[in-house]
Amino acid sequence: MGAPVTVPRGVPLWSDQVPARVPSDPLDGDTETDVVVVGAGLTGLWTAYYLLEADPSLDVLLVEAHEAGFGASGRNGGWCSALLPVSGDELAHRHGRDSARAMRAAMRDTVVEVGGVAAAEQIDCGFAFGGTVTLARNRPQLERVAEGVAADARWEDESHLLDAEAVAEHVRATDVIGGSYTPDCARIQPLQLVRGLLEVVLSRGARLVEGTRALRLSPRAVVTDHGIVRARWVVRATEAWSAQLPGYRRDVAPVYSHMVATEPLPPEVWAEIGLDRAQTFTDARNLIVYGQRTTDDRLAFGGRGAPYHLGSSIEPAYDQVRSAAVHLERALVDLFPVLEHAEVTHHWGGPLGVPRDWHPSVGLDVETGIAWAGGYVGDGVSLTNLAGRTLADLLTGADSELVRLPWVGHRSPAWEPEPVRWAGITAARRATAWADRTESRTGHPSRLSDLVNHVLGR
Repeated sequence: MGAPVTVPRGVPLWSDQVPARVPSDPLDGDTETDVVVVGAGLTGLWTAYYLLEADPSLDVLLVEAHEAGFGASGRNGGWCSALLPVSGDELAHRHGRDSARAMRAAMRDTVVEVGGVAAAEQIDCGFAFGGTVTLARNRPQLERVAEGVAADARWEDESHLLDAEAVAEHVRATDVIGGSYTPDCARIQPLQLVRGLLEVVLSRGARLVEGTRALRLSPRAVVTDHGIVRARWVVRATEAWSAQLPGYRRDVAPVYSHMVATEPLPPEVWAEIGLDRAQTFTDARNLIVYGQRTTDDRLAFGGRGAPYHLGSSIEPAYDQVRSAAVHLERALVDLFPVLEHAEVTHHWGGPLGVPRDWHPSVGLDVETGIAWAGGYVGDGVSLTNLAGRTLADLLTGADSELVRLPWVGHRSPAWEPEPVRWAGITAARRATAWADRTESRTGHPSRLSDLVNHVLGR
């Protein structure tokens, strides 16, 4: 391992691991199609994949403002998990126990589905069914882990409460007093999944126009900066960028997440850390962190906590916040002191879409022809696949179990207008960080975390 660098590369590690591709041409004037999908991230690509599987004769046009996989799909932490931002208990409260049980089963099945498609289509995305280990490093965290394992049992999710010695069989971090393990997660290289899916759908007849910004979604049409697309069905697959579309500006709040990645680590370092079966890992702090051992033996580590920007603003400059990188580097060394002198080669970030009630949704308005999916709150690698399958069934009229899942047709309340929205999200972020510091210092649960969850509707 070399000496630390001052400034890591400001691009996702994932983009440095795939060959450059020549972007598709922008839209060339007005056109017509059967289905226009706005957004060529994983939601859009999975939707095209399953639509063409159901009906190969369909003309499917993907419209992308930047390039395929530009957003969270190509920047995320590489967890394909059964996680949902809304708990099974909350699903039961909102939709009933049977619906909650069906949604939890669908999420577990989705992880398997993604791996199956990757294998069948020969998409080399590093898919490895290593599961997730959650660390508890103080008593409040251990209590949350135990509560989570008990909740998983209520919804037939497999998870196991571990003591410190059992956690060390997966990963060896400092100050661990216990934890949990679930097998329902796979490590992936997300941009390779995007590229593989893109190649498949284009080979099956889908069309892609890049550098084409959607300005407005209308019934049976999308107005872009390069022409109008008329279609029977319009699919909004814009996730955090929905906040920039007229009529959807308060549907989601674009909240930033950041990541760092180390240089490739030698075997003796991995012997101290573990993760030898491609397990993903997190801990039970309130302000989420997440990590994985990459296919080339780096440690990629991310977390929430970057500022929310007034007016749901999204700018390239927000992807680079040096204080966020420093915070992640310190947290990483705190977990794994052996990394103190490891070089951090990459730092990147980007927005994810958070609905007011943290409840993802998918649906179709038959009268207008506008379908949608999103609000994944960072759990989109798997949810995008479930969304794509569900949208394909909704658009083709298939009477499947998927179209009866409780997230279908869900409408989240709108976020508050500014500046109330900014003030609330900023206060919640600061309170969450304060709760973690308090719990670490005192060893007692912070009441602030419960208050934040109540205010945010979690």
